[in-house]
Amino acid sequence: MSKRTDLAFESAQQILTTASISGLAQYQRNYENADIKVTEISVDDQKASEMIGKPIGKYVTIENTNGCFSLYSDLFEEQIDVLCKELNSLMGKTPRKIMFAGLGNRAITPDSLGPITAEKIFATRHIKRLAKDIDTSDLSDVSVITTGVMAQTGVESSETVKALAGIIKPDVIIIVDALACSDLSHLGTTIQLTNTGISPGSGVENARKELSFHTLGVPCIAIGVPTVADMNSIAEELCNIQAPEEFDGMLVTPKSIDNLVLRSAGLIATAINRTFHPELSDEEIASLIS
Repeated sequence: MSKRTDLAFESAQQILTTASISGLAQYQRNYENADIKVTEISVDDQKASEMIGKPIGKYVTIENTNGCFSLYSDLFEEQIDVLCKELNSLMGKTPRKIMFAGLGNRAITPDSLGPITAEKIFATRHIKRLAKDIDTSDLSDVSVITTGVMAQTGVESSETVKALAGIIKPDVIIIVDALACSDLSHLGTTIQLTNTGISPGSGVENARKELSFHTLGVPCIAIGVPTVADMNSIAEELCNIQAPEEFDGMLVTPKSIDNLVLRSAGLIATAINRTFHPELSDEEIASLIS
C-alpha cells in the first residue's frame, strides 16, 4: 500500500528502488564535518510529480547521521552552517523582505514546531518602519506570524497567510511545520526543505489548503521535521502486515519529542536569523528577541 509521508525522499525511494524515472532525479552530498548527509530530489515534470505524489520542484532532505536532532551535539554550529547553505541554495537570490509563518498547534507537542520556531525568529519589520533614528540598512525586513489551527481559529492557515501577505508583500514566505514520515529511521533525524510550499497535514491524511506560489502568488520555502509516524506504516515496515483496524489513524511520536521540537526549532530559527541578519551575532539576536 502507499505509505503516508510528507518526505519527498521517502516517496521517491519507493519509485527509484524499482526503476529509473524520467523527470525524477536524486543527488547526494555529504558534510562529514557536521555528521550530515543531504539528499536532493528534483521533480522536473508532471509525470514524475504524479508518480511520487509531490509537486514539481526541489526537495532537500538534511539527515543527521549521528542520531536524532533531540540529542545534544558538539556539531551544532556546523549543522547550522549546512542548513544556511542549503537554504540559500534553494532560495537563490537572498530576498530583502521575508514573511515567516509558523504552522501548527502550540498546545500539542508533536505539532508545535512551527509556533516554537516563530518565537525564536527576529522580527524586524516594525523596527525598519518606526525606528527612524537608527540605521537599519543591514537588517532584512522580517515579519513573523503563527496561524494556529483551524479547530482553534475557524480560519485556514492559507487564508491567514494570504491575507497578511497581501499587506506585507514579501519577496518570499518561509513556512515551518511538523511533518510525518513512514520510515522510523527518519523520525526526528531529518529536516526537509522545499521550494514547493506545503499542504499542512497531508502526511497524516488531514490535508488543508496548500500554501504555495500557486495559491499565494509569492515564492514559498517550506521547512519541516518529521515528529510523527503513521502506525500502519510502522506495522508494514517492521512486520510486513497492516495494523488492526482500531489502530487506523494512530500516530506514533518519539519519547524525546519535547527535546526534539525545542532543539529542532533552535536549529531552524538560528539558521534563518543568520541567513537574513548576517551582521548580527547569535547573542545580539537573542538579546533583541527576549
